[in-house]
Amino acid sequence: MKIKVMDAEISVQKVGNEDYISLTDMLKAKDGDFFITDWLRNRNTLEYIGIWEKVYNPNFNYGEFATIKDRSGLNSFKISVKEFQARTNAVSLVAKAGRYGGTYAHKDIAFEFAMWISAEFKIYMVKEFQRLKSAEQAQLGWSVRRELSKINYHIHTDAIKQNLIPATLTKQQISMIYANEADVLNVALFGFTAKEWRDAHTDLQGNVRDYATVNQLICLSNMESLNSVLIKEGLPQPERLQKLNQIAISQMTVLESISENKLLK
Repeated sequence: MKIKVMDAEISVQKVGNEDYISLTDMLKAKDGDFFITDWLRNRNTLEYIGIWEKVYNPNFNYGEFATIKDRSGLNSFKISVKEFQARTNAVSLVAKAGRYGGTYAHKDIAFEFAMWISAEFKIYMVKEFQRLKSAEQAQLGWSVRRELSKINYHIHTDAIKQNLIPATLTKQQISMIYANEADVLNVALFGFTAKEWRDAHTDLQGNVRDYATVNQLICLSNMESLNSVLIKEGLPQPERLQKLNQIAISQMTVLESISENKLLK
């Protein structure tokens, strides 16, 4: 992943479950010669990193760190990220090799490093990172609802199998009934069958549900559960379709209203 801050493209990578930001990329926004080792040798930097490690890293070698920090006031003192890691077992900084190599820092540390670039850079850095996380959360929400829809689909097909499919039907006949029942939901919510959608979108992969909005997936999930109940109650398909269509209109009206209110806020 990359974020753009004041014309600098900055890589963000996952290390475990945590976000680490490329200090190497951030340096591109700094005027004049400046190196990560210049920042790391500073006493204030070391004190901040030391406190962070003490809070989050139970394996941090605080004794070795104290030795390093004591030397930070000397003009001859210099230490690389790799050496710092090796001597202290630090997890706040990571030195990577290869195509996407460079020095990465945990976001807490990277935001402090951003201040060394400039106060303005740090503000935009935090803003862009928050935007990235918001986009990730939105995508996660869509994925969760898509998976929920798939789970409910299995509940739905099980109800069809137990209540609509006689044991003497052929596999082809069974698949036709499954497809037919899936289209009850498609027509109730989208207004067309799966085939009608494919015929109208020959350039797209997948099916109509892969292109549904989050609100449509929520509604579809609810409808699958309701349809399985209606099937078990023995309600004829035309009556179920009419009921499900009314439910879809009602739920989508509410869901879209909620979404619109959130956007206004």
